[in-house]
Amino acid sequence: MKIADLVRAMEALAPPQFAAAWDNVGLLVGDAGASLSGVLLTIDCTREVLSDAAREGKGAIVSYHPPIFDPQKRFVAPSIAYEAARAGIAVYSPHTALDVAEGGTNDVLADAIGMTGRIPLRACRPDAPDESALKLVTFVPEGHVEAVSRAVFDAGAGTIGKYSSCSFRTPGVGTFFGEEGASPVVGQAGRLENAAEVKLETVVPRARVDAVVRALRGAHPYEEPAFDLLRLATHEDGRGFGRVGSVTPATARALVDRVKAAVGASHVLSVGDLDRHVSRAAVCAGSGGDLLADAIDAGAELFLTGELRHHDALRAASAGMIAVCVLHSTSERIALASLEKALADRLPGVSVARSREDREPFAFV
Repeated sequence: MKIADLVRAMEALAPPQFAAAWDNVGLLVGDAGASLSGVLLTIDCTREVLSDAAREGKGAIVSYHPPIFDPQKRFVAPSIAYEAARAGIAVYSPHTALDVAEGGTNDVLADAIGMTGRIPLRACRPDAPDESALKLVTFVPEGHVEAVSRAVFDAGAGTIGKYSSCSFRTPGVGTFFGEEGASPVVGQAGRLENAAEVKLETVVPRARVDAVVRALRGAHPYEEPAFDLLRLATHEDGRGFGRVGSVTPATARALVDRVKAAVGASHVLSVGDLDRHVSRAAVCAGSGGDLLADAIDAGAELFLTGELRHHDALRAASAGMIAVCVLHSTSERIALASLEKALADRLPGVSVARSREDREPFAFV
């Protein structure tokens, strides 16, 4: 198997187009064409985790948090991305795409308190552009449609889910006037021409746009082929960030004990009366401040997350909500067990394991 097989598996489990717009997800370090010798799972790609991967002969790391967030002008030591590339270890990061995904970080956290009837706290915006792909529209003379479409398909266009060579073709009439010096394939320069053409539409992964445009120009018979690259809009399909739903009526303290057992924590931070009975709860893996207002609006009596800022904790208390913080990466790490199983099922014969060096940087003392 190749690193590309890992990328396809991760994209199926946590589709990158549903990640937050500010996020940086996908294959961040490595060669998709390289052999896949094994996969190590971690929340953070630290030097200790890199050493663990090298020691265990794992050529790829799935790091929930991206080691690269902002645009970089240089990669030099001691950058983690540089060290990974130097060691020949690929790094894939799903981050918020895994938060949104069914069975991802938020679902696992919801499982920890026995949440039922769950829905996202905040749906993925249906009007947000799909940054993972564009739509290519071009106009081709009737006799050249197959050659042009095959060229762009071979360059990476036309894949939708498990289907390849996908396109839509509409016959029509194109007009042009060849100015002095033009050499039209159809008709003559110096007069208005009407040509039977086909409007060819297909999808193009953003990473393959340059290659597809080169292929289009190379296969198209016209000197100046006309084409459009259009942004795609997503649609609301029930996916979203955080979770809210019902829990079996119990004291907040009982739910906290259940959470502590699930995440392996001896202590947590809390706001509010833990002896109060609750029946509706919300969760947000990682930093929950951005979804606090959504949880309050959704009528959650308890909000389980990794961390909250001071003023968010005051806001939760003012709203009469119980907030429970288990530490940032602790709230996310429990999802690695289910991810390990899901990846192993999709990558038969490839060793998939969680890093023994991955750990929460904070400790209660």
